[in-house]
Amino acid sequence: MATPVVTKTAWKLQEIVAHASNVSSLVLGKASGRLLATGGDDCRVNLWSINKPNCIMSLTGHTSPVESVRLNTPEELIVAGSQSGSIRVWDLEAAKILRTLMGHKANICSLDFHPYGEFVASGSQDTNIKLWDIRRKGCVFRYRGHSQAVRCLRFSPDGKWLASAADDHTVKLWDLTAGKMMSEFPGHTGPVNVVEFHPNEYLLASGSSDRTIRFWDLEKFQVVSCIEGEPGPVRSVLFNPDGCCLYSGCQDSLRVYGWEPERCFDVVLVNWGKVADLAICNDQLIGVAFSQSNVSSYVVDLTRVTRTGTVARDPVQDHRPLAQPPPNPSAPLRRIYERPSTTCSRPQRVKQNSESERRSPSSEDDRDERESRAEIQNAEDYNEIFQPKNSISRTPPRRSEPFPAPPEDDVATAKEAAKPSPAMDVQFPVPNLEVLPRPPVVTSTPALAPKAEPAIIPATRNEPIGLKASDFLPAVKIPQQAELVDDDAMSQIRKGHDTMCVVLTSRHKNLDAVRAVWTTGDIKTSVDSAVAINDLSVVVDLLNIVNQKASLWKLDLCTTVLPQIEKLLQSKYESYVQTGCTSLKLILQRFLPLITDMLAAPPSVGVDISREERLHKCRLCHKQLKSISGLVKSKSGLSGRHGSTFRELQLLMASLD
Repeated sequence: MATPVVTKTAWKLQEIVAHASNVSSLVLGKASGRLLATGGDDCRVNLWSINKPNCIMSLTGHTSPVESVRLNTPEELIVAGSQSGSIRVWDLEAAKILRTLMGHKANICSLDFHPYGEFVASGSQDTNIKLWDIRRKGCVFRYRGHSQAVRCLRFSPDGKWLASAADDHTVKLWDLTAGKMMSEFPGHTGPVNVVEFHPNEYLLASGSSDRTIRFWDLEKFQVVSCIEGEPGPVRSVLFNPDGCCLYSGCQDSLRVYGWEPERCFDVVLVNWGKVADLAICNDQLIGVAFSQSNVSSYVVDLTRVTRTGTVARDPVQDHRPLAQPPPNPSAPLRRIYERPSTTCSRPQRVKQNSESERRSPSSEDDRDERESRAEIQNAEDYNEIFQPKNSISRTPPRRSEPFPAPPEDDVATAKEAAKPSPAMDVQFPVPNLEVLPRPPVVTSTPALAPKAEPAIIPATRNEPIGLKASDFLPAVKIPQQAELVDDDAMSQIRKGHDTMCVVLTSRHKNLDAVRAVWTTGDIKTSVDSAVAINDLSVVVDLLNIVNQKASLWKLDLCTTVLPQIEKLLQSKYESYVQTGCTSLKLILQRFLPLITDMLAAPPSVGVDISREERLHKCRLCHKQLKSISGLVKSKSGLSGRHGSTFRELQLLMASLD
């Protein structure tokens, strides 16, 4: 009988480079849990399919960083708000701009689609909330009441209410039909980052930077319970689809809460950092987090998570026990939302719009088409996700399959793999050098392929490549004479040992020479000396030190290192390739904008020696990067970890083309 495989409860699914610059906002499609939209400082909105490395579509038109994005429930429309206060709506099926909405005076902090009608709510740094009719391209109503930026907006499931959370520590509830505020919920002592309606009952949850989650009764307009002691600011919460519990995306963990009475059902360690959004599909919770230009996705198997019953002990913060109150069968049942069977009626127009907000829907459509584009990056994924919705299907719709869970790591294997490979013990004293973890390598789930001799020698392995233990032992022809003499075995094993000692001694001597120059504080000269030795292993050892602190990189250092990086990327050793990729990524992120700006700038008037020197270095780096870009492009088609890494670099080098 086969031994059952024990799978993980939570695991990292994928990491991608979502934009050429920093990611500023993202959102998951709540219906499918498979569609991801990201907004970046490059003024683009990119769409991704979870667990696929390539961008499906890139939406352009904004002229300032995209601060907020939101998908409608059927995942057919997307709205994005920018730092300048403009809002753009795209039709994903038609792959074109639908509307441009102007009216806010500051950056857009929050957006939400009405669940039934074609309306969008927007919250801004200017403290105003606006309700837009995207069919008529106009503002229906403006809600005033907050004194600081509006961070989150959510429509109620029946579409009659709008909840808003702001930096002024308050949550407000607005009646859309009457066009006025119904109630204000004070109590938080910090900015409120997120609000979420219960899917069935008249209940609202709010999370704040004061590390608390509050539950509000929307019939009595009073607090139901308050959960305190979160490990950090609450930025993302989500009710289970049946309403049995609330999920809170905390720092590196997922917490499952009940509210009558308040209690913690379970805590799952996920190591996702500051999670930005959550979605549920196929009994799996999908969480996404971003850092700089990278976006990571994580999966939690909800079938292995306690969602009701006993209270869980907190493995992260267990300094105080949570009392376990018994379930309260007499807890009052709240009203249930009455969802209309057809689209909701238009919210009542309470005030006449100003002339600037009453614009003809056709007056600027042509200009919107010229300024905004929907660039389909991956036609196959685009057709699979969006196009089938336009045709009549005579078969049941295909459901997305759950993400397969990886097996649990064996503790002994994990410890063995974590051991560092044999290397020279050379310490380079770097002033104020913080030992940072190596930047993560973009990974995806590769397709299974027949096992073959590796083209790249992996950095961590259990046995030498191309060697067998039997090759070092005397051949035994007769089974009865299998006894092995110790001296013979040792003589076979020691073959080549002297040669290896000579190699390592030479390497140690070279590193000592580089270290002597390093102690003078001249990083450029120490790198030059390492390059002059003409030993890639010494260059790799030195770059592994320099890569730990990005501030050590200078433009003149790039001119020396880039030719060595090209050699490292072509090496058969995985550790060499990884070091070369890490160094190249640092150079691209820190210096590529400077290089392109310098080359595009008009000639200066007069003589500026420092500028001419800098321009010469930029031209030299640009020439070397162009040479490397061809190599990166040729390796981007590889599968697995190496292919993903080179695809990430290819995206960063796109501006060179």
